[in-house]
Amino acid sequence: MGAGMLAGKRILLIIGGGIAAYKSLDLIRQLRKSGAAITPVLTKAGAEFVTPLSVAALAGEKVYTDLFDLTDEAEMGHIQLSRVADLIVVAPATANLMAKMAGGRAEDLASTLLLATDNKVLIAPAMNVRMWEHAATQRNLAQLQADGIATIGPNAGEMACGEFGPGRMAEPAEILAAIDAALGAGPLRGKHVLVTSGPTHEPIDPVRYIANRSSGAQGTALAVALRDLGADVTFVTGPATVPPPAGVRVVRVETAAEMLAAVTAALPADAAVFAAAVADWRVANAAAQKMKKDSSGIPPALEFAVNPDILATVSRMAKGRPKLVVGFAAETDQVVAYATAKRLRKGCDWIVANDVSPATGIMGGSENAVTLISDAGAETWPRMGKDAVAKALAARIAKALI
Repeated sequence: MGAGMLAGKRILLIIGGGIAAYKSLDLIRQLRKSGAAITPVLTKAGAEFVTPLSVAALAGEKVYTDLFDLTDEAEMGHIQLSRVADLIVVAPATANLMAKMAGGRAEDLASTLLLATDNKVLIAPAMNVRMWEHAATQRNLAQLQADGIATIGPNAGEMACGEFGPGRMAEPAEILAAIDAALGAGPLRGKHVLVTSGPTHEPIDPVRYIANRSSGAQGTALAVALRDLGADVTFVTGPATVPPPAGVRVVRVETAAEMLAAVTAALPADAAVFAAAVADWRVANAAAQKMKKDSSGIPPALEFAVNPDILATVSRMAKGRPKLVVGFAAETDQVVAYATAKRLRKGCDWIVANDVSPATGIMGGSENAVTLISDAGAETWPRMGKDAVAKALAARIAKALI
């Protein structure tokens, strides 16, 4: 990021207690070089790793540490302090701070600011790998992401404690890029875009299910590209193998019915992009217990029912329909013909058609070859990486919404 890219922006930086706090000093330096002003908040544990003096010297501003500093309360109450910044960044975000945020606790200045703010929040987690992988931390992470908290990292690597794995705080340059994305005044600034991604799992019994072969890679890449153009993204994802992106509102679902409910709850939106590989059918007679083989060797009879058609439902909404509705069509033959018919049948504005026949290696792979079908006809794009496809499609969406 070049000098001046964050000119006029104010970042409220909360520094938690962890060895990674030393990286936050470099982050402050890079933020100021980029033109940002910093309001530093140092937790009591954070002050065990970096001193208020060093933080203040680099930030060029007073460091806030105490919730009950009466002088500061008279000058700028903690409620106001939480709202004057353009973005709140927590780096490092310790397991304890994440737990406080997920639980809505306000017992010190940092947690009170985070509970009182109505601004966007970006966290950079950092902790021991076992703490990061603990079920409690993963539950807290899922809750924070569902609440719209953006995350960057952690990265995998060697820990200060000598262990290896995910838990290292993202590097200052990575955090800076995430800050830029969160504050980006791109062409989709102020626009809400809904993206669905991944497969759906339709249960046969508690241990078996029907699903599509989708990694969620294309939907995730598209959410990132839309986010980077400034959009407020709601990301409704089935159980994908690709992790959801940072900086978007994540809603996790399992079945098609759950996905439809999540999509409906997320509206209104300026645009909706349905990249999920939704199962067309569900098992109507799904068992409550695991189905057992018996001595007859006859497999159980499965009764199928049609799943809700999410794309058609949103496309044909009489009230509150997004300005732009985009569907995806995964075909194995006659790609353009089938996708063109699908667009007319569903009532959406665009269909992104891709050939997922086994020979292409596209389903679950890193590349895609798509044809964009609209009122203007069929436009075939060259085969390229899914990130490149996402950026090209996001740019088209931005142009359509402006």
